[in-house]
Amino acid sequence: MRRFQTLDDLDVAGKRVLVRLDLNVPLKDGRVTDTTRIDRAIPTIAELCDKGAKVILLSHFGRPKGEIVAEMSLAPVAEPLAAALGRPVIFCHACIGQVADGAVASLEPGEVLLLENTRFHPGEETNDPDFAAHLADLGDIYVNDAFSAAHRAHASTEAVAHLLPSAAGRNMEAELTALSQALSAPERPLVAIVGGAKISSKLDLLGNLVEKADCLVIGGGMANTFLAAQGKAVGKSLCEHELGDTAREILAKAEKAGCEVLLPAHVVVANEFAAGAEAHSLPIDEMPEEGMILDIGAASLAVLSERFETAKTVVWNGPLGAFEITPFDNGTNVAARKVAALTKAGRLLSVAGGGDTVAALNNAGVAGDFSYVSTAGGAFLEWLEGKQLPGVKALEMDR
Repeated sequence: MRRFQTLDDLDVAGKRVLVRLDLNVPLKDGRVTDTTRIDRAIPTIAELCDKGAKVILLSHFGRPKGEIVAEMSLAPVAEPLAAALGRPVIFCHACIGQVADGAVASLEPGEVLLLENTRFHPGEETNDPDFAAHLADLGDIYVNDAFSAAHRAHASTEAVAHLLPSAAGRNMEAELTALSQALSAPERPLVAIVGGAKISSKLDLLGNLVEKADCLVIGGGMANTFLAAQGKAVGKSLCEHELGDTAREILAKAEKAGCEVLLPAHVVVANEFAAGAEAHSLPIDEMPEEGMILDIGAASLAVLSERFETAKTVVWNGPLGAFEITPFDNGTNVAARKVAALTKAGRLLSVAGGGDTVAALNNAGVAGDFSYVSTAGGAFLEWLEGKQLPGVKALEMDR
């Protein structure tokens, strides 16, 4: 059951609508180099404009730490935002005060105003009620469309939601719906894939997923720590040997919860991490002392494919190998393409995100074929860890 309002529940005609976006996009020489976050914001902005709202956009940019830093102005974002939207975007060099008040007062229905970086004010990151009240004075309605910033209890993501009628934007709505379908009430079997370099950064994630998933696939460098904890030789591979006890605790917790843990029994090994390095695929029991595990092998991929065939839901976070360099991207590519094919065939729901996951799926050429790919990093991970996100909690109707 949906616990938050959406744009469908709002009457916005002639109203001032504050929309919190995540426009923290990469810039080089004053130009946006990746418009993904802008593109995902467009449906909400366009719908509000079409319904006659006066749209006022809020966002942070970088980490100015409460100071005005010229290089962290949102001004360069206005032009690419307007181009994507297909209508003018007015930029205001303030987000509160007389200048902002005047800019908002001059807005006509259907017009869009982008306010300056909210983090230019120290009250943003401290969730200051006075700063939130100044922001709220600019609008009649608040819409949060920034899931990627929802794990922060900041003034523009949390406090404002308590001061105005609030709703989730289309991107936030899609994200919450996908994540709910994947973890809160998934069709089973649920297969969770966790990859990446170190288990130390994903302890909470692993601990939560063994309670939720039917099968947990562990790949990347973190798999080496689990293998070593089981007494397997991992040569010179990346490995957190000091976390052996932690790895064994997670495996014991998984067994108690009835969650199958799949570790690579067949691996791709090389003596150096370099493009075109001579690599060999072999069973983990034949691991050479001088070798490094850099990907999962063919036999492990075959087992993984079998799990995908019977799965109804797949949640993916992190690559299975050193996908940045060929040939060590093969495991991630093959597995991702299998999930994508089953998704396109309507046989499973696939949700992915966090860290290098989006880059890995783009490398495999299948990011567009998953059911949902989240561009949120920390927020996506905290959701998978089972943590409450302040920006989401603030939107809930029973808060």
